[in-house]
Amino acid sequence: MSEANRLYIGLMSGTSVDSIDAALVEFSDNALNLIGTLDLPYEERTRKKIFDLTRPGENEIDRMGALDKQLGLLFAHAVNQLLVKTGYGAADICGIGSHGQTIRHRPRSAGTPDQFTLQIGDPNTIAQLTGITTVADFRRRDMAAGGQGAPLAPTFHNEMFTSKEESRCILNIGGMSNVTYIPKAGPVIGFDTGPGNVLMDAWISSFGSHNYDEDGAWAKQGTVNQELLQKLLSHSFFRMTAPKSTGREDFDISWVSSNIEQTMTPFSPQDVQATLTELTAISIANALAAICEDNTHVFVCGGGAHNTHLFERLKALMPRFKLDTTDALNLQPDWVEAVAFAWLAMRTLERKPGNIPAVTGASQELILGGVYYA
Repeated sequence: MSEANRLYIGLMSGTSVDSIDAALVEFSDNALNLIGTLDLPYEERTRKKIFDLTRPGENEIDRMGALDKQLGLLFAHAVNQLLVKTGYGAADICGIGSHGQTIRHRPRSAGTPDQFTLQIGDPNTIAQLTGITTVADFRRRDMAAGGQGAPLAPTFHNEMFTSKEESRCILNIGGMSNVTYIPKAGPVIGFDTGPGNVLMDAWISSFGSHNYDEDGAWAKQGTVNQELLQKLLSHSFFRMTAPKSTGREDFDISWVSSNIEQTMTPFSPQDVQATLTELTAISIANALAAICEDNTHVFVCGGGAHNTHLFERLKALMPRFKLDTTDALNLQPDWVEAVAFAWLAMRTLERKPGNIPAVTGASQELILGGVYYA
């Protein structure tokens, strides 16, 4: 495969369930060129179907099968729109890396007897409707080898963002938050830290007018309720050692509500929003303090990079570190995850490993994903 022809598309739909992110990327040795992007928002009824499948309910198999096909159609539509937008054809693209939409994640750290992870968005449909070889189902091979199946982006972060001059940390604040610590010398460390935007989004959405707290403006109107915050910080996940990963199974609005019911100190809805923002900030700060040396350069990506109030709280809680967004690494924060799965698809098709065993807990490096040829 020639260097000039290493064009891949990455597809990402995260736990925030706001849209499908599609990124067209050209890769060369230790470098990338983000050629074009496309954001395809979900209709509200589709978001509801996804949310309903993230918790047990009736008729799950039929509902999952139908939504699997529907999301495959949407992923394929996003790819085809991106090709039109950028002027490329299917024949120009080496492959698609589709993360899929996670509807259940039960890793070893969750304490369940049977570990599994499940992402939907039919890759057969994607390959058929785009005419492009598609790689999907990246997580289950790692889990089969005893790993968490997540996070997988640290392999990409390490390849692209390593520096001999400074220790770096890539902090992704999506629905959940995860970190990749890349020291100047020594092994890469990566794991989920806990909730990112998921609880903040769910709380403000429950009041009907917004799906997320733009710039953290609503949280900024409130005051952190220390009693509620301490209850939330007592979650067992925060005491676990890495490797660890998490999802809505651990951090859901019903969990917040149960803690609110036990909180005696008076509070307003804005106070709860401020408290959930502080929960995200403190859990991240505690995680980084435990693994990162002084003067580590932290680069933030994901939707949380746009929450100015959250960013301010992170700066206040982590004075030992320098904070920027991944714009400083020439990659816009919104597209890091989609680019990572384009890169993971390239690794798969080039028969190279896509996981870091020290990060996921797998017993070995593995070629990840299933390949669906065009």
